[in-house]
Amino acid sequence: MQAIMETLFDAVYLFSVITIGILMIRGSKGKRQFRLFGFMAVVLGAGDAFHLIPRAYALCTTGLENYTVPLGLGKWITSVTMTIFYVLLYYVWRQRYHIKGQNGLTAMVYALAGLRIVLCMLPQNQWLSADSPLSWGIYRNIPFALLGLLVIVLFYRSAKAHEDRAFRWMWLTIVLSFGFYIPVVLWADSIPLIGMLMIPKTCAYVWTVLIGYSAMKKECR
Repeated sequence: MQAIMETLFDAVYLFSVITIGILMIRGSKGKRQFRLFGFMAVVLGAGDAFHLIPRAYALCTTGLENYTVPLGLGKWITSVTMTIFYVLLYYVWRQRYHIKGQNGLTAMVYALAGLRIVLCMLPQNQWLSADSPLSWGIYRNIPFALLGLLVIVLFYRSAKAHEDRAFRWMWLTIVLSFGFYIPVVLWADSIPLIGMLMIPKTCAYVWTVLIGYSAMKKECR
């Protein structure tokens, strides 16, 4: 039952975010913020597919324990694409609120994203092993969490200052995604049931994408 339900959920998720992303790219009508948002959604879905498709195949066949390498490789790729996702979201913020300059802020975003990607690439992560160290799961997620926190603050302040109702909950979707993700990183290996938090985490990302799509439909008529 878990295999069927999880596979269906993941299929709907991947199809939805990639389709919405393509629709946004095609329907942005020259508005760069929505074109960026569309690319961001496609990166989200395509990146997650590297992990979710092997996971679905494993669940529906001989089990996760027999697909350690493809699952580990999928997590590795997803870790990098999620970092790119937040860099693109930062640029959506710049475009939506007409932010000019602030080179120091941009440098901070790139520094955190670059550090995250470098940490993900180090062999100490043991991505392709069944016993990946928890410590490195924490190390590589520190700059990722800081990047997420920065984007949360930027969207919260800007949406409030501009009375932007369309994006007023963008900050909350990111808070929820990290709120569900962090316990999985810390405790899912010892308490497998905590892994179920990936479902509401995924829903939070769908909410993020829908916020952008809804705003585009209203503003690009």
